[in-house]
Amino acid sequence: MLIGIIETGRPPGDLDKTHGNYPDMFRRLLSSVADDLDFFTRAALDGDVPEDPTSADAWLITGSRYGVYERHDWIVALEEFVRKAYAAEVPLVGICFGHQVIASALGGRVIKSEKGWGVGHHAYKVTETRPWMSQTTDTLTMNAVHQDQVVELPEDADVLATSEFCENAILSYGDRALTLQPHPEFNDDFKRDLIVDRLEAIVPHERMKAGSESLTSAMTTDIAAGWIVDFLKYARANSKNRTALCDPA
Repeated sequence: MLIGIIETGRPPGDLDKTHGNYPDMFRRLLSSVADDLDFFTRAALDGDVPEDPTSADAWLITGSRYGVYERHDWIVALEEFVRKAYAAEVPLVGICFGHQVIASALGGRVIKSEKGWGVGHHAYKVTETRPWMSQTTDTLTMNAVHQDQVVELPEDADVLATSEFCENAILSYGDRALTLQPHPEFNDDFKRDLIVDRLEAIVPHERMKAGSESLTSAMTTDIAAGWIVDFLKYARANSKNRTALCDPA
């Protein structure tokens, strides 16, 4: 499966020298649970927004320091691409900003939440399961770093996991899109460096302290990675089957 990674942000400072960029992190994460994936990157934040959704088998949109409501030209173009991919039934995965931009493109609403910053390990209660999940769990624990949240869902969205801090944490759009507010691609080494490099200047001290202390707990990013791959393969197979039925020749 060929996955196009749409890069919408970059690690601050020189963190990429130690940890790689966001597409690198996703390649490592997804390749840890599947050995039949190929990747390429399109840097949307540099204006390189793809036009043809069918140039990949599926697309993954990364996190970003930008808010979808900032309406930069590349964000507007990316939302249009999301709608094209969704209509063409090319599977989409969105993480953090990607989670938000897919919701915004499809009719949801994203705001800078009054709850402020979520930082560190967050536990999410799984409220629904899907047939494509090869492994199920009651709770997922992943790194979070965000203050923007999806507060109104698009018509096709269902909530798969939630928390007190983030009500709409993981969303499913049938077999067309899967989106996560937390970051399964962020390991704790990167998160610690990120806290020191960027977050200390913008996140309240008490929230930062709690976030830092939470990094000693266990995460379940392996399950989240499995869900992403499970979903992409299931969605891709269903899309191909529907295409074959429409064009049996």
